[in-house]
Amino acid sequence: MSAAAIAFDRWIRGAFVEMNTALEDLYFAQEDHSNVVGVGDAIKSAIRDEGQVHVVALWQEGNTGDGFESGFDVLGNVGLYLASLRRHELTNPAREDRSPFPEASSLALHVGASIGMAPRFATAHLATHNRAIDGVRKSFTSLTDEFLFIDENTRAILSFQRAADALARILPLGVTNPVADVQFAAAAAALRDVIAINRKLFEALDIERFFYSVRPYYKPYRVGRQEYRGANAGDFSGINEIDLLLGLCRANDPYYAQLLVDKMLFMLPADQARLRDCMAHRSLLDEFLLALDTGEPGALWRHNAGLFLEIVDLFGKTATQHHDQLVARFIEQPAESLPTERLEGITASGPPLEALIRSLATLRNMRTAAGDSGSNTRHDDIARLREASTR
Repeated sequence: MSAAAIAFDRWIRGAFVEMNTALEDLYFAQEDHSNVVGVGDAIKSAIRDEGQVHVVALWQEGNTGDGFESGFDVLGNVGLYLASLRRHELTNPAREDRSPFPEASSLALHVGASIGMAPRFATAHLATHNRAIDGVRKSFTSLTDEFLFIDENTRAILSFQRAADALARILPLGVTNPVADVQFAAAAAALRDVIAINRKLFEALDIERFFYSVRPYYKPYRVGRQEYRGANAGDFSGINEIDLLLGLCRANDPYYAQLLVDKMLFMLPADQARLRDCMAHRSLLDEFLLALDTGEPGALWRHNAGLFLEIVDLFGKTATQHHDQLVARFIEQPAESLPTERLEGITASGPPLEALIRSLATLRNMRTAAGDSGSNTRHDDIARLREASTR
């Protein structure tokens, strides 16, 4: 990394965090926690001006990277800076047709295009590729609830990735291979870890602090003329690999295909490649059904089908947890107390909250193979598999 990139990183890990934390404490001390206008203006100006010095130095430097890792780190830092400006209402896509920070936008666009990602910070910057220095991870604030969210979310992502890797290794073995049980067991263990991690997070996370002091940094903002949605905890390929490998979601489904397209550039290039490869294979569910259609299922088919269905059930529990706990308790319910004018732009993905909730419910129904949901799920195929596996 260049000297300018190192200096920017040091500021992001130090003064930037301190100033954001001070502002969050000011906001939260008010009766109306959601009001940020006219509060802590001197601190906001310091974030803007100090960050601008670092951004301009990198922008003038041009090609600052010495490989993917360096470029990815710079993209994350300028993205964190722009997200902070958005959180503190120093920029707002609703009142602008272009970003008021041209140097930061140019830097983000340059680096994003060079490494093949959206020109803003992504989930990976605060999760799987959040390099710790003496145990301290990058963050917007030093609030306990932000670190709780970052750390437990990262643990869940790593567990989903383990499950996806285990399931992918079954494809070349075949679903009736006796040694596939090792991979089914590994996937099941990883998904049980996700369930336990989610439970811990939802029990310990403070609802108000999360809603008012953590989530606002994930709002959409403009880079140049284009508005980019906020980073989403699901912006990694592992969970979609599981969707496709299990067969609960299909890449030719219009709703799900659009979801994949929207997510692709928010994922690491290596994740993008894994997801594309995953789309080229028949799902495990379809492999089981194909074997069922071509002959009477044998003992190995029934045994492995039972292991597969256990994975389906565990994955469904993670989807239900996410929707009924995180979305309902930590987003939907606290949003009910906000005045109407504050609901605009409340979601990280951009659409109104009601539309987001409907979309997430559709995804939950697909992942749980729900029946009578109005969604295009694999309920009937899963039911057929369950019946055949118990003959």
